[in-house]
Amino acid sequence: MRYVIAMVFAFIGAVLAAMFLSSPAADWVTAHQSFESSDDAENLHMLVFIVANIAGLVIGWVVGWIIAGIGRGGATSANE
Repeated sequence: MRYVIAMVFAFIGAVLAAMFLSSPAADWVTAHQSFESSDDAENLHMLVFIVANIAGLVIGWVVGWIIAGIGRGGATSANE
């Protein structure tokens, strides 16, 4: 069950990052660079966008894993 909770939080983290963080971060990074071609600007924009989404996914996973671990604090294993 801990994995399921972590996956739900990872999904939520990725969605929140895509909605609120990725595009402004990518715009900010590309605005502070100079490029020789528009393709270079688009490639950097896409890279920053994807990295921000992955960061949101990982942060969501970690938060979900921690929350699920706290919830399991009183549970015992069947092998004990």
